[in-house]
Amino acid sequence: MRLLLSCSELGLGHVSRIVPLGKRLQEKGHELFFFSGGKAYQILQSQFRNVHECTPVSWYENGHGIITSASLINLLFPLPLFNLEKNRFEMKSSNAMETINRYYDLRENIRDIAPDILVADGDINALRLAQRWKIPSVYIANLIRPSYGFSALLSPGERLVERYVKNCSKIIIPDNPPPYTISEYSIGNLDNIGLNGKVEFIGSFVDTTLVKGAQEHVFAPISGPSGTRAQLMKTLLPVLEKLKTKCIVSLGTPGKKVTTKIGNCELHTWLSSEEREEAMKNAKFVIFSGGHITCFETIKYAKPAICIPTQPEQLGNAAKLQDLNCSITAKNKKQLEKAVVRMELEQESFDKNMLALNKFSGRFKGLDRAVEIIETLLD
Repeated sequence: MRLLLSCSELGLGHVSRIVPLGKRLQEKGHELFFFSGGKAYQILQSQFRNVHECTPVSWYENGHGIITSASLINLLFPLPLFNLEKNRFEMKSSNAMETINRYYDLRENIRDIAPDILVADGDINALRLAQRWKIPSVYIANLIRPSYGFSALLSPGERLVERYVKNCSKIIIPDNPPPYTISEYSIGNLDNIGLNGKVEFIGSFVDTTLVKGAQEHVFAPISGPSGTRAQLMKTLLPVLEKLKTKCIVSLGTPGKKVTTKIGNCELHTWLSSEEREEAMKNAKFVIFSGGHITCFETIKYAKPAICIPTQPEQLGNAAKLQDLNCSITAKNKKQLEKAVVRMELEQESFDKNMLALNKFSGRFKGLDRAVEIIETLLD
C-alpha cells in the first residue's frame, strides 16, 4: 500500500516519531512518501527515499526564545528576524503565507503519489489536504487543545484547526492513557472537543522498558531551534558551573564535535545517540526543557527531572510531571538553583515516583500499536 507521511518541524519531536514509524511500515512492505521542512526534512532525507521538501511553518523566535507577542503579529504580517545560525537579519514570512505555501507544496505531487492513507504528525496542512482529496487520514499528536501558556487570542485558530482533526479516521496519542498522560494539559478535554471515539492513547513510541544505570552526574540535553538553545544556555550554565557534582551538557549543535570544560561542567557541542543514552542512563537527574520525547526518555531510565520550559507545550508537560512528583519546574536561574538543592535533598522520593511511572508506561508498546491502527485502515 502507498502511504504519505507528513510531519511538522516545530521542534524535532515530530520527526523523531515519524522515523521509527516509517521504518516499521517499510519493513511491512508498504511504499512510503515523506513530506516536511527545515531540519526535519534533512533528517528524513538521510533515512528514506521519496522525501519531499515543503515550506516550514514556525513561531517567531530569537535569542530569548519564542516571542509570544511577535508570534501573534507574525500570524498575518511578515517581521524582520535575526537568524542566529546565519548571523544575519532576514524577513520572516507570516504564518498565513507559510501555511498557504506549505499546503500547495503538499498538493503538488498528490496525483502522482495517490496515497491510500495519509499519516500526519502535528501537520494540520496535511489533514486539510486529506479532507479535500477524500484520503483516509491518521493524526498523531500530543497537542490538540492546550490549556497551559497559550494566549486566549489563539482560541479561534485552535477551533479552526480542530475542524480538520475531527475529520480524521483515527487520532493517535503517543502517550500513556489517563491518569498518567504526560501531555494531558496539551490535549484538553476530549468530550468537550467532540473527539471521543476517534482517539486512542497507545503509549510512547519510545521503548520504556526500564534500563538501570548509575548516578554519576547531572545530565542536561539542550535541544530545539537556535533561539531556544540560547535561552536555555543562559539559564543553565551559570547554575551548573557552580555545582560540585559533575555535569554533562549537550548543546544540541550538530557538526564537528567540540568538548570543553567549565568547572565540573563538561560541555559537548553534540552527543551521538549512543553517548546520549549513556549520559541519560548514568545521570542522577536530568535537566531539560520538557519536550515530549525527552519526557519518555527520562521515564525509560527512571530519572527524575528539572524542567525549564521554553514554550507552552513544554510548560504543560512539565506541570504534569510535577503533579506526578517526578519533576520540578524552574523558569529562571533562581528557581533552577532552588530546584537543584531540592532535588538533591529529596532524590530518593523522586526516584521512587519515577520507577512507578516507568512501571505503568512499560505496559504499552506505542509503535507496535500505531502500525496496527494504520494497517487496519488499509484493510
